[in-house]
Amino acid sequence: MQEKILTHSNLRAWLAKQSEIPGKLIFTNGCFDLLHVGHIHYLRQAAALGKALIVGVNDDDSVSRLKGPQRPLNKLQDRMQMLAALDSIDAVIPFSEDTPESLIQLITPDILVKGGDYTVDEVVGGKHVIANGGEVIILDFLQGYSSTSLIEKIKNNL
Repeated sequence: MQEKILTHSNLRAWLAKQSEIPGKLIFTNGCFDLLHVGHIHYLRQAAALGKALIVGVNDDDSVSRLKGPQRPLNKLQDRMQMLAALDSIDAVIPFSEDTPESLIQLITPDILVKGGDYTVDEVVGGKHVIANGGEVIILDFLQGYSSTSLIEKIKNNL
């Protein structure tokens, strides 16, 4: 499991190894603060699109900037270990910016995946992926599942 957790220093070696294997490299990203069945569904769909799925994970400071000072509930290393334990994920790597734009440019995946109600034009890194011959795919979220709604449900029941 630990071998799935990448750093920026070993990312290039991982990418070189992947380039020797036929198939498409898939990238997605998120905070993954509270892992739930909606995430599992989404990540399985993403993984089914190619040979390897690499997941960019917002570090703790970027989650706080995006979600508020009470988040994340789970620290970066814990979130990355939970994701790395999933069979559908081949690698996990953190990023500290609010968006994974520079990470996407470094990886240049064959397929960039996002969930929800984005359009292809709105996906961060999408222009770079398309300009390099890749594609952007928007997957549907499993309705009724979100970390924010789960947190609210817990708060209201306490």
